[in-house]
Amino acid sequence: MAAPVSLAEETAAIRREIGRVVVGYEDTVDDLLLAALARGHVLLEGVPGIAKTTLAKAFATALGIGFRRIQFTQDVLPADITGHYYYNQQTREFEIRRGAIFADLLLADEVNRAPPKTQGALLEAMEERQATIEGTTLALPDDFMVIATMNPVEFEGVYRLPEAQLDRFVIRSVMGYLPREAERRMLDAKLASPAEARVAVKPGFLARARAETLRVRVDPSIVDYVHDVGVRTREHKDVALGASPRAIERLLHVARATAVLEGRSFVIPDDVRASVPRVLTHRLLLAPEAEIAGRRAQDVVRAILAEAPLPRVDLAKG
Repeated sequence: MAAPVSLAEETAAIRREIGRVVVGYEDTVDDLLLAALARGHVLLEGVPGIAKTTLAKAFATALGIGFRRIQFTQDVLPADITGHYYYNQQTREFEIRRGAIFADLLLADEVNRAPPKTQGALLEAMEERQATIEGTTLALPDDFMVIATMNPVEFEGVYRLPEAQLDRFVIRSVMGYLPREAERRMLDAKLASPAEARVAVKPGFLARARAETLRVRVDPSIVDYVHDVGVRTREHKDVALGASPRAIERLLHVARATAVLEGRSFVIPDDVRASVPRVLTHRLLLAPEAEIAGRRAQDVVRAILAEAPLPRVDLAKG
């Protein structure tokens, strides 16, 4: 009888399978895995043609979950996302036609092209994991997750994402250009034979992984450290709007997910330090004078991590 496959082996298989299709971007793959384990959503930022959509599709396929995509434009309506009632002439009754949001993984492509009212249709689904269609509330799939892409270089025909919506994304991941050598390997791979992703794990992977994440032990000193880092963002002189209570909670969840990906059943300070840039950077609103001076949210996060005292954790208890 074969030994059961461990979670570490399954996540390694997911990384390998995605790596067959998308060369490089290992950190972004980890961002997607962390968000999935933490039951969160990802804002994927990068210039056109950098494989954001390909990566999202490969991720869904490797996990063995359903995938749907919405191309956001200025004329997309909320009903296009959530669904609507229609009259069925055969049954002579009004029935619900479910929108694209009823998927395990929804790719909201170029989410900042949609007007605020349409963007707002995502908020209830992302936070409450349900959708309301003309007064009828329906639950979304258990594995429901949103990957929203955004083009950072276009300024015409786009709408700024409000802070309330940014706060719904547990992680913001930036896909830059590949290093020269990696891009060359990508070209060779495409010339050889463009690969299609395959399922890399057994059914129910996300449920198992999320359950294991919830079992990860968090020492009270780690909780104090997470809270301290979050509060320091509100007190920093360069920040007009710091981390919300939701953001601090999400930071704790992602730190636990980081421990799982590292093969541990307990959180260490390095898990928190690795999670802070992923979780907090996009949630900080800088003061106008800081922006004029050319400071960035990344600079604030680095300064806070350098100043916040590290907790003392007895690893033997792990």
